[in-house]
Amino acid sequence: MSNQTSPAQSPITASKYSILHHPFTRGALPFINGGLAGMAATTCIQPIDMVKVRLQLAGEGAKTGSRPSPAQITREIIANGKVLDLYTGISAGLLRQAVYTTARLGFFDTFMNTLKARAQVQGKGIGFKERAVAGLSAGGLAAMVGNPADLALIRMQSDGLKPLAQRANYTSVVDALTRIAKSEGIYALWAGAFPTVVRAMALNFGQLAFFSEAKTQLKVRTHWSPQTQTLTASAIAGFFASFFSLPFDFVKTRLQKQTKGADGKVPYSSMVDCFRKVAKDEGLLRFYRGFGTYYVRIAPHA
Repeated sequence: MSNQTSPAQSPITASKYSILHHPFTRGALPFINGGLAGMAATTCIQPIDMVKVRLQLAGEGAKTGSRPSPAQITREIIANGKVLDLYTGISAGLLRQAVYTTARLGFFDTFMNTLKARAQVQGKGIGFKERAVAGLSAGGLAAMVGNPADLALIRMQSDGLKPLAQRANYTSVVDALTRIAKSEGIYALWAGAFPTVVRAMALNFGQLAFFSEAKTQLKVRTHWSPQTQTLTASAIAGFFASFFSLPFDFVKTRLQKQTKGADGKVPYSSMVDCFRKVAKDEGLLRFYRGFGTYYVRIAPHA
């Protein structure tokens, strides 16, 4: 019997193998994969996000008046332009996901690896508390990093609500960021950063806590297949994530949309001021305007 020998690896194959398994590459993969997944999701849900923002800004400052539905908002956007107007701000949305989702999943993976290593040294396992801390920290840090892109997205999506003479008509996220920084200052790019961070933390808390609990209860109380249990737990987690985070998302949208008036002042001076004025002038339920649309946008991520 003749001896069989495997062919030697070519220099190109060996080079690719070494690059893929390089410590830097392995460390960067969670960031890259997270960002690409987030950008793919944004391409699908951008029209829903556009409608959600318009719903949150409709009837600003008035307790009474018309309350448009998501279908009415969609028809209005299309009637005033074209179907592709539902994708207004897509460049900002993609940049936001490239930054926010990349950082969030990357930070989470990094924090979890650190916590696992520490727990292993102590002879312990990773529990819900450690996952929650990693998730909340990763979400908050990523939201801060991604706030400029988030602000540009809101400005681009809300621009169509202004009279024609007052519209900025941003051509891209780069154009929006450049013009906002030039006219309002570099720090204006972090307007609404606090509710953005709180929203991200509330969103991550809702997803982590209720997905884990729902899946545990479904395993005990049902005989459904694992796939059905996972999808149901995701739907439940998405509901609570939306419930906890929507008020902060609402305030974030209002703060990031506002610009100085002729008197040099803005409608809301802070997150607390926005909460107070909206509750007084528009009612507490206004914070949950467009809950169904928001849920459809958030639930798939759970």
